[in-house]
Amino acid sequence: QVQLVESGGGLVQAGGSLRLDCAVSGSIFRFTVMGWYRQAPGKQRELVATITSGGITNYGDSVKGRFTISRDNAKNTAYLQMNSLKPEDTAVYYCKADPPFPPAYWGQGTQVTVSS
Repeated sequence: QVQLVESGGGLVQAGGSLRLDCAVSGSIFRFTVMGWYRQAPGKQRELVATITSGGITNYGDSVKGRFTISRDNAKNTAYLQMNSLKPEDTAVYYCKADPPFPPAYWGQGTQVTVSS
């Protein structure tokens, strides 16, 4: 069974940085598109960033230039480095694993709060 465990959320001041980790159990990681999504209160879940098994990345417009997604296939872990954080980045951040065949898998979410 595939499980995703996120860590690294917390409270940070505007302008600060945080790194989120997503550890994936099972043998699917190396073949999987990994993604980070976020959901703020009262808003829909939105794309933050994705990275393919070959390292091709894609970012949501609101985080381009500030966030970096990466992965370590040897550790079955994806990362989201968040710099220059803004209060509007406050949300629950979710990790998603998209293997070549469904289903996709989601983590439990980790809270990121940016104070002004």
